[in-house]
This record gives sequence, structure tokens and C-alpha cells, in this order.
Amino acid sequence: QVQLVESGGGLVEAGESLTLSCTTSGLPFKRYSMGWSRQTPGHEREFVASINWMSDPTYYSDSAKGRFTIRRDNAKDTVTLQMNSLKAEDTAVYYCAATTRPAGMGLDYDYWGQGTQVTVSS
Repeated sequence: QVQLVESGGGLVEAGESLTLSCTTSGLPFKRYSMGWSRQTPGHEREFVASINWMSDPTYYSDSAKGRFTIRRDNAKDTVTLQMNSLKAEDTAVYYCAATTRPAGMGLDYDYWGQGTQVTVSS
């Protein structure tokens, strides 16, 4: 059974940093591209960042570029999203996802986690 479990969400103030983690099980992690997306109530889920099998290339949305960093640890089957200089508009539920396809800027993934809430107060 494939599982993706996000952690690290919480409440922070604008300008602060937060690192999200996604631990996977039940899949050959090294063969999967990983991605992060986010969603707020009443809005469609939007792409945030993705990383290919061997950590290169990586992709970022315009809002994430320069502030967020996606990394993966193939020894620990984990992908992280370091978020710096957080803004109120980053408030959302953040989802981890996995796909056997090359990383890109879409939302076409094979598996999804349950999400973790990030709230940024202004």
C-alpha cells in the first residue's frame, strides 16, 4: 500500500520559515518524481514545486521561485519543501504527490498525501 504522509505544517508569522516533509512508503521512491502543490478553500489546487528522480531538474511556480526549495533524500524516501519569507498568501493546505513521469509543472500525479495545513499570519 502506497502512503505519502506530510508533516511540518503549522502557524507562522509573515517573514518566517517553515519546512514541510513528506515521507513515503510502499513505492520505489528513487523511481518517482515528487511534487508539492497547495489548495485554499474555493480554489483549485495549484502547483508549487517538483523534483525529478535524481534531484535534477527542479521546477517552481512563480510564487515559489526564490523563496521555496524542494529537496529529496532517496536514502530516507523523503521529500521536503523549505519555505522562506512566507507571506499570508502562502496560507493553504500543502500536498505531497508522486509520479513515475518526469517532473514538471502540472498536477498529474499517481499518488497523493492527505495534506498539511500552513497558515501564515500577517
